[in-house]
Amino acid sequence: MRIDILTLFPGLFDGPFSESILKRAMQQGLVEINLHNIRDYSSNKHKKVDDYPFGGGAGMVMGIEPIDTCLSHLQKDQQFDEVIYLSPDGERFNQKIANQLSGKKKLAFLCGHYKGVDERVREHLVTRELSLGDFVLTGGELAAAAMVDAVVRLIPGVLGDESSALSDSFQDDLISPPVYTRPAEYKGWKVPDVLLSGHQAKIDEWRHEQSLIRTQERRPELLKSFE
Repeated sequence: MRIDILTLFPGLFDGPFSESILKRAMQQGLVEINLHNIRDYSSNKHKKVDDYPFGGGAGMVMGIEPIDTCLSHLQKDQQFDEVIYLSPDGERFNQKIANQLSGKKKLAFLCGHYKGVDERVREHLVTRELSLGDFVLTGGELAAAAMVDAVVRLIPGVLGDESSALSDSFQDDLISPPVYTRPAEYKGWKVPDVLLSGHQAKIDEWRHEQSLIRTQERRPELLKSFE
């Protein structure tokens, strides 16, 4: 998979992309992540990328010209399956969307800043708008990093045990059950006997029951899919 990220602050990705699973995925050639500084595509001599909004009001707006120039430059060499704009009012990102995107070959993420981007960017240049949640971040970089992480870990070969991702929370619209490891007893706190029984059918049944219980307690709206 190839992922291109259009941003004003490429340095914000240094941490997330230089450690752990994402780093290994890039080293193994399973994903290629390219960062593009939108300022490099500005025709302004000061590399300015924002301006005051027409009609007045507080804040600044990212202009269309450098974004369009950057995308046009990239699209000379490849056709993106999706050009995604990170926006608080976009479609709420979830595990289902992560699964969908993990099957794509080429993705582009546009990170907004200030009061957002010129509306014509949204009307003509992007194919999808996604939101990390009902809150506002300083910019789209943190949201993009989180989404890229969620997508890349689903690519075959990225995780050591590919079945691991299938048991993650939300894969079946349920929260994952409790997990335990050694020792079996610590300070009098014991691991449930069923997990030590070696009876896989009973263990699977217990895990499913616990997933239902946790989902009912913590995210009951997810259970609507079972109704």
